[in-house]
Amino acid sequence: MKFSAELLLADCKSALSEVDAQSAIHDIVQRAVSDSSQVKRNLGEPKRGGIDIIHRSGELTILNVLWGPGMTMHPHNHNMWAVIGVYGGREDNVFFRRDEEQGLVRHGTKVLEQKDTISLGESIIHQVTNPLETITAAIHIYPGDFFDTPRSEWYPPDYQERPYDVAHTLRVFEESNRKLAS
Repeated sequence: MKFSAELLLADCKSALSEVDAQSAIHDIVQRAVSDSSQVKRNLGEPKRGGIDIIHRSGELTILNVLWGPGMTMHPHNHNMWAVIGVYGGREDNVFFRRDEEQGLVRHGTKVLEQKDTISLGESIIHQVTNPLETITAAIHIYPGDFFDTPRSEWYPPDYQERPYDVAHTLRVFEESNRKLAS
């Protein structure tokens, strides 16, 4: 399959009108990451951790997320469904659920390796770790403006819910990039 960011955007915009847009976009992303060399050729070989915006609008956000070596994000939600496709490296997910008595409770795990794709529901809370000493690269797609949607995150050890902190996220990416430089 030929991959380009432009084709991905056009296909995803078209899929938004489907009855089950999330499933349609999952199929698109699955086809895209099935040939990681095509994705890397078009988006570039990952050199630093970070978030590259492929497209952002009120209806659709497409991101190229580059998890730095050893990087772990606190548990967080998206408040919208998501489709994630890994085209390089490995992404370890730990899922959580809310419990009235215990707060945030671990609820399962899922390892995503190159060519793996996952759909996450609107209410999913997950923590992401790149266990590798290299960059993990993934396409993330959301049905709305990811950056303008209020979200939450949970900081250990007490896992109290707090508003999502973009500055903290940027610091975590930069810390992981220092590992690349050393």
